[in-house]
Amino acid sequence: MTDLSAVRPIEASSLVQQVTVEIRRSILAGRLQPGQEFSLRGIATQLNVSLIPVREALRSLEEQGLVITRPGRSALVAPLDAADLTGIYRLRRQIEPDLAARSAPLLRSHDFAEMRRLVALLNDEGLDLNEVYEGHHEFHLVMLRPVATAWDMHILEMLWRAAERYIRMAFGARDARLHEHSRRRRVHEELVDVCKAGDRVAVEVAVRAHLDANEHLARHALAPILS
Repeated sequence: MTDLSAVRPIEASSLVQQVTVEIRRSILAGRLQPGQEFSLRGIATQLNVSLIPVREALRSLEEQGLVITRPGRSALVAPLDAADLTGIYRLRRQIEPDLAARSAPLLRSHDFAEMRRLVALLNDEGLDLNEVYEGHHEFHLVMLRPVATAWDMHILEMLWRAAERYIRMAFGARDARLHEHSRRRRVHEELVDVCKAGDRVAVEVAVRAHLDANEHLARHALAPILS
């Protein structure tokens, strides 16, 4: 029998994960602006951690397209870029409509109940944007879960995080955000309805249209600042 006495228990959320979450939140909330340089030592001091977890966190965030690391120089928040926006949604269109179409017939009543609960969060003005977007990610995860592989979700998590920055920047103003709450809830209610009907072709069309609309809205709102 293998002796595991030397293997120590670890916390569910590691220090690197916590640092990653905090830097990501600062970027997505716009406290660290696109193109802004920032010091690894400054971030480490602010979070009261060593440089090691900050470096590890930045590697993860660079994979998500949120930062650019430069050896011997300050890190850089990745600029918003029209070509990147196109690439993000091109890849999402290749993955999500197919997964959703195959997943819809396998969804059960408890899945639809969970999806409707998450839709309700999208219009809850008592929640901060981090909570709203976490609920949004969870909605799409539930919708795709029956057929999505670990690799599907690994890739989609990166694409969702990258897309979120553009959407949040596009709807950063208070009046736009209130309008976006209403629009987001309506379109996700429609996704629940079409998934519940179980028509694979209709689901694929609906998800593709959803992605097309999101890309168009982000591109239109950010046109003045997209490079």
